[in-house]
Amino acid sequence: MTVKPLAVLNKAHKMRVPFELKQGQTRVSHQLPSGLNIEVIEQKSVTSKDPDTKNEKRPPLVFVHGSYHAAWCWAEHWLPFFADSGFDCYAVSLLGQGESDAPPGTVAGSLQTHAGDVADFIQKNLSLPPVLLGHSFGGLIIQYYIARIRNEKMLEMETPYPEIAGAVLVCSVPPSGNSGLVWRYLFTKPIAAFKVTRSLAAKAFQTDLSLCKETFFSSSMEDHLVLRYQELMKESSRMPLFDLRKLNASLPVPSVPKSSIKVLVLGAKDDFIVDAQGLSETGSFYGVLPVCVEGVAHDMMLDCSWEKGASVILSWLDGLRR
Repeated sequence: MTVKPLAVLNKAHKMRVPFELKQGQTRVSHQLPSGLNIEVIEQKSVTSKDPDTKNEKRPPLVFVHGSYHAAWCWAEHWLPFFADSGFDCYAVSLLGQGESDAPPGTVAGSLQTHAGDVADFIQKNLSLPPVLLGHSFGGLIIQYYIARIRNEKMLEMETPYPEIAGAVLVCSVPPSGNSGLVWRYLFTKPIAAFKVTRSLAAKAFQTDLSLCKETFFSSSMEDHLVLRYQELMKESSRMPLFDLRKLNASLPVPSVPKSSIKVLVLGAKDDFIVDAQGLSETGSFYGVLPVCVEGVAHDMMLDCSWEKGASVILSWLDGLRR
């Protein structure tokens, strides 16, 4: 496969609250077949000092965000962490999010179109099968990607979805979607259900700092950090990722035949959005035991104890080599 170099991003759309790249990071663009461009923040690996791995090429990592986020949410902590551990890292901003182009219409896309955009990026830019990491609705996009690979391979169909080395689902929306989460909250935690609806559906998290903290972060998160991320979230999503009614009507994601793709299902003990039952559903769907990280909330990659989840993932990635 011929891998073409990514173009340095030079776009008309810029977030009014910019995310300042960290040392070693580059903001580039990938042009989709439609002609639209998506933002990619990349950070190449630091040569490993471990003599057992320094001559071994590790799989690249491709990060997919969820609603109200963009590539920056991975670039803050996890890209430097994993690059320092020997992985080439690529965080994409889906269409209509971050500094990516916005498609025509009122929503950014569907599970199929978003997964297809990720597949196009992988096919044209990576020479090794990557590990996909998805957060929240980004995890649901990856679940669809996995289903397409497995089902089309089983049917011996040619697929535009390149093979992957594994997948990590971080506080992911479960295969059945978020409707089950909402109904459980309504019947068991009505006050929490009201808060989640007000925060996300009504976008109150954008103006209410305490609600933003409760929705996405641990209670110990410092307010100045919550405020910074709140401003970035407000700027990140110019249009909804999905039409939620159409999305829920298309779910659950297709069942996955027994496959060799390894999946890590990772949850947060203090997650205000995805409950323990949702985490268990995702684990059962892939036949794995979920890992629930103590002391972190839904935005595990940005939370004050972000390194806890990153360390669990790194240990799992090390296990892929065995």
